[in-house]
Amino acid sequence: MKIAVLGTGYVGLSTGVCLSEIGHNVTCIDINKEKIKHLRQGILPIYEPGLEALLASNITAGRLRFTTDRKELKDKEIIIIAVGTPQREDGEADLSYIEQAAKDISGYIAESSIIVIKSTVPVGTNEYIKKTIEKECGFSIQIISNPEFLRQGSAIHDTMNADRIIIGYENKAAAMKLQEMYRPLNLPILLTSIRSAEMIKYASNAFLATKISFINAMANICEAVGANIEDVAQGMGKDKRIGEAFLKPGIGYGGSCFPKDVEVLHHTASLYGINSSLLKETIEINESQKDLLVKKALIRFGKLKGKKITMLGLAFKPDTDDMREAPSINIARSLTSLGAEVVAYDPAAMINAKGILGDKILFANSVDEAVWNADALFIVTEWQEFQQLNLPTVLKKMKHPIIFDGRNCFKEDRIKACETIEYYSIGRPDMIVGIA
Repeated sequence: MKIAVLGTGYVGLSTGVCLSEIGHNVTCIDINKEKIKHLRQGILPIYEPGLEALLASNITAGRLRFTTDRKELKDKEIIIIAVGTPQREDGEADLSYIEQAAKDISGYIAESSIIVIKSTVPVGTNEYIKKTIEKECGFSIQIISNPEFLRQGSAIHDTMNADRIIIGYENKAAAMKLQEMYRPLNLPILLTSIRSAEMIKYASNAFLATKISFINAMANICEAVGANIEDVAQGMGKDKRIGEAFLKPGIGYGGSCFPKDVEVLHHTASLYGINSSLLKETIEINESQKDLLVKKALIRFGKLKGKKITMLGLAFKPDTDDMREAPSINIARSLTSLGAEVVAYDPAAMINAKGILGDKILFANSVDEAVWNADALFIVTEWQEFQQLNLPTVLKKMKHPIIFDGRNCFKEDRIKACETIEYYSIGRPDMIVGIA
């Protein structure tokens, strides 16, 4: 099929590359000329494992093209809109990008083209976009709601091996066309109404975010009563009604999806007069969790002024360079406001972090450089590199062998094997080894 994808962010780029990988002829369109220039050269604007190799191979095969020219839309059977819908200050989704995209394509699409909205949008948006395009182009169009469920850091795997593909439609023939597009993936497909498809995305992310906030709330109780949250989570997860996924405690979720989607769903419920206190509590727990390591450090030191604190990890999760809503931002700002000197290192997110935190903190080029002479080490993102640290070697480089682990990267035996360490994690008993 001849397919166009509008937007070359995480969703648009991953979608375009994967559709070309399964044999379609895909043209990705973006207004950013510099980004398009780099993509034509096989240079990625984002960090995403596995994406670069597929990008290069499909460009070489002639199945994947990049352009800023909307005239390329004229012969496309399916046009996928995958532009951003960031959150506004009032909690609503900012639809300005998708509105502009709708207007931009209206002069170039054919009557037979099927418009697919892959962007995460509030319920009713597909209908609004359909009316916007029809007003601009002067004829009726077919629109499909096809929300994405990919995770940054595993976008290729999640696209090619999705648990399900949701197709929200009003025209059966258009839905069948989209089913045909996805057929090579051989994945389960659920056909729904357009509004149900829009709601599925928000409900799914809100549920997962709630599950994370719930286990974090349980972790805090475990610390208070002397239980171990990892044992508790394992015991809970063995119950098939609960499941083991998303029961890992930490310092909160971040990224472009969970924070925004929970806020938007909470706002939508409020507009309709629906009690959404569960969503509000999910948000509040997550925000308070981001301050947990700083609170633990204050309890340990009394004050942080003049202390050198190392932060390992800046991205909101491993295997991405995305800093959107990353807990590291709150932590860095809190530490510096308390007078601490902060030195940070991340394998992929350094450039993006500098753009946000500027000169408020120092940036190291390696773990060794970051931990040198540190009073304490904060583990903020669970990169594999950090989970595999040689702890005795790291601790010897520090001024004080004190670790605050926001992602529970180390098991008890790793800590007990250290000659001297103070180890504070989430929802587990503190461990002090070799210190009288």
